[in-house]
Amino acid sequence: MALQFTSDNFEAEVLQSDQPVLVDFWAEWCGPCKMIGPLVDAVASDTEGTAKVGKVDVDTEQELARTYEILSLPTIAFFKGGKVVETMVGTKGVTADVLKEKLAALA
Repeated sequence: MALQFTSDNFEAEVLQSDQPVLVDFWAEWCGPCKMIGPLVDAVASDTEGTAKVGKVDVDTEQELARTYEILSLPTIAFFKGGKVVETMVGTKGVTADVLKEKLAALA
């Protein structure tokens, strides 16, 4: 199961992580977000111990969404060393294997 990232834990869990981090920016009302949610949860289980995988609800964490200029949902951001190194917007090309490959490449 994916972690829940909030403004309270984002710095410690994402920015200071020594592992690559996948952050799924999503919202409850977003249909495509619900489509890729289970993929993100599966990737979280498959990469436990080598990467962190979590979600940010943009409705409750508007400041984080603004900070990372999230304009479309879903947006998946890959962090390494506290910085965004890649983003994927929408659902096109988003599969569990692709997400795992991108995380492995950052390890």
